[in-house]
Amino acid sequence: MRVVVLLLPAIAGLWAAEQRVEYELTGKVEPPGRAAVYVQGATKPFGTETMADGDGRFRVRGLAAGDYSVVVFLPGRGEARRTIDVGPGTADARRRVEVMIRIEEAQLQRDPRHGTVSARELGVPEKARREYQEAQKLVARRDVAGAVKRLERAVELAPQFAIAWNHLGTIAYQTGNFARAEECFRTALEAEPGAYEPLVNLGGALLSELKLDEALKYNLYAVLARPNDALANSQLGLTYFHVGRLDLAEKYLKEAVRLDPGHFSHPQLALAEIHLRRGQRALAADDLEDFVRRHPDWPAAAKMREAAAKLRAAP
Repeated sequence: MRVVVLLLPAIAGLWAAEQRVEYELTGKVEPPGRAAVYVQGATKPFGTETMADGDGRFRVRGLAAGDYSVVVFLPGRGEARRTIDVGPGTADARRRVEVMIRIEEAQLQRDPRHGTVSARELGVPEKARREYQEAQKLVARRDVAGAVKRLERAVELAPQFAIAWNHLGTIAYQTGNFARAEECFRTALEAEPGAYEPLVNLGGALLSELKLDEALKYNLYAVLARPNDALANSQLGLTYFHVGRLDLAEKYLKEAVRLDPGHFSHPQLALAEIHLRRGQRALAADDLEDFVRRHPDWPAAAKMREAAAKLRAAP
C-alpha cells in the first residue's frame, strides 16, 4: 500500500454526493495476457484484487468515486502502476470506467527482493499472518476500524512484520494521522531495511509534515531505488518545490507526469505554480488544462478552465 502526499486544501466533501453511487472499472492489459491486478484507494483506505484473463481483461465492481492506483503484476517481470479517476466525469451512462494498461518493459518496476523472504519475515507466526489477511478483507469492505484492530494485533504478535506496519502507516496517513504514519513507516523500515514501500511512504509522510530536510533525503533515496516510479518522482519534485529549488522541482514533476499523467499527487498543479512564478503563462495554461482533462470532477475544474483561458488571452 502507498500513500499520496496531501499538500493541497482538504477536499473531504469532494464526492460526498457520490459516496452512495458505485462504479465499475473495466480494464484491459496490453499486450494481452494473464496478470494479477490490484486496485488500491489513493487517498482513502481501500484495496481489492482480481485477475486479468488470457485476453488481458479484468473487472472490479463496487467502487466509490475517487482516485485509485491500479497495479498490474506480471510474475517474473515486475509491476506497472497507473492512476484511475473514478467518478461521473470519467464514467459512461452505466457508471462504467474503462481503462487500458499498456505494459512497457522499460517502465516495469522490478523488486530484486521479490521471491525471497527475509529471516525476520520467516519468523512471523501464522496467527499474525491470518490477522493480516483478515485486515485485507476488512479494508476491501471499507471497515477501516476493524482492519486497524487486526493489523495492530498482527504487529503485536510479530513486531518484525514490516508489511503489516506499512499497511498500518498507509491507513494512518489516509485518515490524516501523519505522525502515526511516520512512526509506522519508520518501524517497517527498521524491520525490513531494504523494503521500498515504507521508504517511499515515509518520504511522503515527512513531506506532508513539512519536515523538508528528511523528506528530501528519503524521497531522493526512493527515486534512486526506482527511477520509474511516478510517486517517488512527484514527491521529490514537491519537496524541491517547497525548498525553492524550482528547476529540480520542474524536472521531477514533469517525469511524474510522463510516467503517470493522472497521478493522484497532482503534479500538474505544482507545475502550474512554477510556470506562473516564471511568467510562463502558456505553460501554466497547459498544466491546468491537462489536470482538468484527467480529473474532470475536481471541485475547482470550471475555475481552472477559466484561469487557463485568461492565461492564454493575456498579452
